[in-house]
Amino acid sequence: MSSSLGKVRGMGSAKDGSIHFLKQRVTAIANIPCVIFFIAFFIIYSSRPYEEIISAISNIFISSVMAIGFFSISVHMHLGMQTIIEDYIHSKFLKILLLLFNRFFVFCSFVLFLASIFKIVFVGKL
Repeated sequence: MSSSLGKVRGMGSAKDGSIHFLKQRVTAIANIPCVIFFIAFFIIYSSRPYEEIISAISNIFISSVMAIGFFSISVHMHLGMQTIIEDYIHSKFLKILLLLFNRFFVFCSFVLFLASIFKIVFVGKL
């Protein structure tokens, strides 16, 4: 028969739950103006010619807001998927594998986004 202490031994607090919670909430709030900006940008430029869209994205303000917005969205996506994986995947091997894939996917998508923005800003075409 195991005691209550024996049941939870090795499964104690990682002591970073409140930081994780706070990061999720801060990025969620930061995503509101970012998503509004993305939606407004796409509505305004959806019927414009390609050259005009490239010219708009080449603007340092617009490209900076897009990069910051995508960073915030990426962090929020990573934290949300991490919470889902940790809560609902019970196999330790699969959990570690999915957490690594989650981090890799978010990192790669952010790098690709930045590369495309940098190419537009510095070269002028995509």
